[in-house]
Amino acid sequence: MFYRLGKFATRHRWLIVGLWILAAVLALPFAPRANQVLQSGGFESPDSESQKAIDTLSQKLHVNETIVQIIFTSTHYTVEDPQFSQQSERALANIRNWSEVAQVTSYLENPRQVSQDRHAAYVNVEMKPDANTAAKLLPELERRLQKVPDLKASVGGGPVFYEDIQSVSENDLRRAELLAFPFALIALLFVFRSVIASALPALVGGFAVVVSLALIFALGHITPLSIFVLNITTLFGLGLGVDYSLFMVSRFREELLHGRDIEDAVAVTVATAGRAVTFSGLTVSIGLFGLTFFHINMLHSVGLGGILVVVLAVTAAITLLPALLSILGLKVNALPVRFPRLKRHPVGTDIELEPHHGFWYRLSHFVMRYPLRVFFPVLLLLLSFGAPFLGVRFSAPDASILPSYVPSRAAYDLLMQRFNQRETTPILIAVHTPGNALTPENIKNLYYYVKRIEADPRVDRVDSIVSADPRFTLDQYQLLYAHPQLIADPYIGAFLKSSVSGDTLLVEVVSKYGMVDPQSQALVQTIRNTAPGHGISVLVDGGTAGNIDYVDSLYTDFPVAVLVISITTYIVLLLLFRSLLLPLKAIVMNTLSILASYGALVLIFQDGFLHQILGFTPLGFVEASSPILLFCSIFGLSMDYEVFLLSRIQEAFWQTGDNRQAVALGLQRSGGIITSAAVIVIVVSACFATADMILVKALGLGMALAVVIDATLVRGLLVPATMRLLGTWNWWLPFAGVQRHPPALAEYMGSVDTDNEQTTAEQANTHTNIHIGGKR
Repeated sequence: MFYRLGKFATRHRWLIVGLWILAAVLALPFAPRANQVLQSGGFESPDSESQKAIDTLSQKLHVNETIVQIIFTSTHYTVEDPQFSQQSERALANIRNWSEVAQVTSYLENPRQVSQDRHAAYVNVEMKPDANTAAKLLPELERRLQKVPDLKASVGGGPVFYEDIQSVSENDLRRAELLAFPFALIALLFVFRSVIASALPALVGGFAVVVSLALIFALGHITPLSIFVLNITTLFGLGLGVDYSLFMVSRFREELLHGRDIEDAVAVTVATAGRAVTFSGLTVSIGLFGLTFFHINMLHSVGLGGILVVVLAVTAAITLLPALLSILGLKVNALPVRFPRLKRHPVGTDIELEPHHGFWYRLSHFVMRYPLRVFFPVLLLLLSFGAPFLGVRFSAPDASILPSYVPSRAAYDLLMQRFNQRETTPILIAVHTPGNALTPENIKNLYYYVKRIEADPRVDRVDSIVSADPRFTLDQYQLLYAHPQLIADPYIGAFLKSSVSGDTLLVEVVSKYGMVDPQSQALVQTIRNTAPGHGISVLVDGGTAGNIDYVDSLYTDFPVAVLVISITTYIVLLLLFRSLLLPLKAIVMNTLSILASYGALVLIFQDGFLHQILGFTPLGFVEASSPILLFCSIFGLSMDYEVFLLSRIQEAFWQTGDNRQAVALGLQRSGGIITSAAVIVIVVSACFATADMILVKALGLGMALAVVIDATLVRGLLVPATMRLLGTWNWWLPFAGVQRHPPALAEYMGSVDTDNEQTTAEQANTHTNIHIGGKR
């Protein structure tokens, strides 16, 4: 099938190139606008208890999540000074009468919005639109916020956080693209030593990215997509588009060197490298498909965008690229580039074709000679790399994932440093009572329920209608709420109005510990696991509860995703390699390289190793979605190299029937080109590691490290050593035994000159010629 596809691409080359150019031309007006349909949020799970709680509070009590915080600071005045309040009110004058504002809650109404040093206070501005829409109104809000001489105003909160995610993501993407394209091209020049050959992979990767972004623009009008789709699309589009093209162009040049005509060289390239590219793309897509199992929209949409760009990268590699190769022919080696300090090879040759020379030749025979000496040290080294992951601490993303220069991060740091952060992140309990919440029976049950919570040593304070005044007894509360319309106390009256509606009321619990502290998390779990009784039900929300639900949601779905990815990948590789053990070994090898990158995540982003060089502030935790993104991305990407390595080993085994020789030959023939492909992906990933947003930085750095480990320790040492130890069991399949040269292969590989083949075999004594003709 792939051989016929190569023939088709050769015969209809101009039509294929024309269709791709047409697709790119149609995509160009829409690709730069993809960011306009993408959303900054998407970190919530709609099925979580915290989300259900906030939905209940929003519907029944009109609790507003869309809050912009304006923090006023002064070096001269305290909040008690008249100048502070006068100037803050003057600054807010045009915001209070803005039609997009639902309510403004000043520090004068809530004294807990004052800093501990009394030189700062914040105001909560409740916006009418949702957070994503409100983010677009921030320029108008900042225009309405008047400047005053003695107060400095900082703007933060959810909408600002979303707006900063959008802008920082776009800046990170532009920087990565500006770095990735030239560096990838330079790396390709080192690999191919030809301008034309080097331009082809970059061209194919560019086509895949442009068309993908245009399709994402269309898809964003149908379903919500996260802004992080942009980064994953460019990362995978460039990385894999260039990667796949590199394998294809290298194989085409190899076939030309062995004397094939252009049409046959293209067909054999598609039948061998193109087949491996297709299965490789399938395994990468399977890994990204695992992200669609998550209820978190950010991961779900990143999975969709990733699959889209991988499919286009594969399609371009097996249609556009063969058409271009058939047009160029021998001119693929045109415009040679010389590097005087490097060992020179004739233009169009690859080092791995030299039978008795080069690093990969020597390495392959070393591994074959000492498999146990290679296997155990490398295995222990990889496990030690992954060991720090045993101490991982997960948390949900907050403004700390952004660089310190953006407004939301500056406001976040200000709140953390100068205010009592426990007051800004209370535990919210949505309480549902049987019937009206203010009946004497419900007031009694609520009173004792709140008393139980207050008795917990981890609780600092409980704000509720039955704890508004510590001097009141149960009887007094029952008497007070028997006629709520007669309440004279303005504080209790306002509190009642904002926290009770029919059978629903709000209880706020302030912990003695920080939002992500294990003590606060344990307190949330205790509240959730303690039933109030008497027909009362509760739903718990707040920063700590949302953090717990975010992590739990991710790691409840993660095992399902891992299982589906592993089983599906196993089946695909079983069909590709016709072996029972090779797919299982591939999955285990991939897991080892992923675990090693997980250890690096903990060391760098949780513990702060190298944070000065990488330019970020250590989080003290690992953002919970990062390991999942890395697993689903790296699993497929690592399988990419596994497929190419095992494909060459399989070809060699079909030639020789000798497992040991086949492994050595496969490593020798593919080692150089796999390393070159890995260098491209490392370069592209490292460019994304320059991102200011820690989520993107972690993904780029994690992928770069994983590929370095995978292409060196795993593919270069551990895989060959394992295959050497397994022997012919590598190629065993139930009911079929040990696989042999498939008869169908001869149809497209054709016969070769027997005399030349025998001469090559005698010279090399390794059968390094790549012709696998039917007549041996």
